[in-house]
Amino acid sequence: MLTPERVAALPLREQLAWQSYLETSMTHAAHERDTLATECRRIEKPTPRPASASRKDFEFASDAPPAWYGSAEALQLAATVLSYQTPTGGWSKGIDYRNGPRAAGMSWTNNAGNPWHYCGTLDNRSTTSQMEFLAGLHAATGHQGARDGIARGLEWLLAAQYPNGGWPQNYPIEPGYHEAITLNDGAMLHALELLLSASEGREPFTFVNAGLRQRAAEAVTKGFACLLAAQVQVDGKPAVWCAQHDPLSLVPVAARLKEPPSLSGAESAELLRFLMRRGPISPELVQSIEGGLQWLANHRIVGLRKTKSADGKTDYTADPDSTEIYWARFYDLSTGAPIFAGAQDGIIYSSFHEMAQNNVVAYDYFTTKPAELLAIERERWMRHVQAASK
Repeated sequence: MLTPERVAALPLREQLAWQSYLETSMTHAAHERDTLATECRRIEKPTPRPASASRKDFEFASDAPPAWYGSAEALQLAATVLSYQTPTGGWSKGIDYRNGPRAAGMSWTNNAGNPWHYCGTLDNRSTTSQMEFLAGLHAATGHQGARDGIARGLEWLLAAQYPNGGWPQNYPIEPGYHEAITLNDGAMLHALELLLSASEGREPFTFVNAGLRQRAAEAVTKGFACLLAAQVQVDGKPAVWCAQHDPLSLVPVAARLKEPPSLSGAESAELLRFLMRRGPISPELVQSIEGGLQWLANHRIVGLRKTKSADGKTDYTADPDSTEIYWARFYDLSTGAPIFAGAQDGIIYSSFHEMAQNNVVAYDYFTTKPAELLAIERERWMRHVQAASK
């Protein structure tokens, strides 16, 4: 997506900003490779070995009492988490931290074939979750290493942000759909949430200095502007978002076979919730939120019942008496009809049942997230807007 030809076609000011961004990304990538190569030479290993893989995302008890952060368990976890922070300041995903700190000559990723795949990512709440854990540890114990790791993580988030305010899935930049502005699974949303907390000095980020707070605030402002610019217009009105947007043109783009260019029910609901709760009250944002909420209200799916077959497979069958309400994860960009893309064949089907007959399903193709948004959050947000206008 970020080819030299596309960047060269931009207006001069944008072109220079993107060229600077890509040069910095390449410098960071080269530094990471040099660091790992130096370690391998020092221990006389020709190639790095991958980190131990975990099928689970990084998890910790975010509501843990302050005393837990001073425990041997928490301090050991902190040492391990910090050891896997990449030289640029991010974290990979799917690392089994139970095996202890990263050793010299070991990749920061669990990928044996390509040690740079997801070497610094926002996917699956990576980087932001590690930073939240370290912030909790620092708030409870004053751990200096945790404070330093958070500062480096903030610098990673700021470096990874595109000139137009979006975030890629991985940084340094990794070619392919990873270059897209990634809303899938809340990647950009989590970056904005953390930077907003840091910019406001919210617990547990009260220690962030004024200069870094200001830079974080500027990044958040750019991020909000990018979301408004990327919001898909339907019949001239703001609707919702795709799960991925082109980094330059902001148009919806595909990722994996099961993720075609589309209008997203799930990711858009989470974005709207964030904008309603923490976005600034402005005419542009109010219009964006109202348009998104109305689009979701107009695209409820009724007449389906979620069922389980004898072999445990989920299906959604037509039932006019069903009171269940769903939204599709993906809707057609032109017609607004629900679509279901196969993970194996990439074919876009008009029903979940037909898609599931021809593909292995390990993905949520329906969501109920917009329900609470429309039933509860909408009224609360409208009261907030009215109060702000007085």
